[in-house]
Amino acid sequence: MMSSITESSPIVASPSASWESRATSWGRFAPIGLATVAAAVAANTLVSFIGNAFVAYDPQFLPLANVSGEIVFTLPAALGAVLVYAALLRFARHPARTFAIISAVVFVAATIPDFTYIPTVPGVTAGQTAILVLMHVAATCVIVGMLTTLTRPQVREGVSGK
Repeated sequence: MMSSITESSPIVASPSASWESRATSWGRFAPIGLATVAAAVAANTLVSFIGNAFVAYDPQFLPLANVSGEIVFTLPAALGAVLVYAALLRFARHPARTFAIISAVVFVAATIPDFTYIPTVPGVTAGQTAILVLMHVAATCVIVGMLTTLTRPQVREGVSGK
């Protein structure tokens, strides 16, 4: 089943191939990218608010001091992820799989400071560290999930996936 989709879909890894040769167009990708960024920020804000109900946040710890921390730390990372996925859609043979691998590596790299540096910050508790890790999980799940799911090639009229 997958091979017939691959054979009937004009997905080319060549840099000379036009973006229009893919079923996902820039016009369709842009709103998905923006929605992904907004959803990642919203997810982290939600995790932070729920976490605050269970863990007392130290106001001197800026990432969790107020909502601006979630926005400042999530927004550039989410925008970067959208741009990376856009490039992968254009140039990679298997963009979703490649993006999942890159995202896993970035997730591990992003959590290293949570376990090495963050515990040394005065006033930070294990609970606050756990909330930060949960925020990384939430953002990663939202970003990878939305980009790889919502940008799948659309079935064109007259083209069967069977």
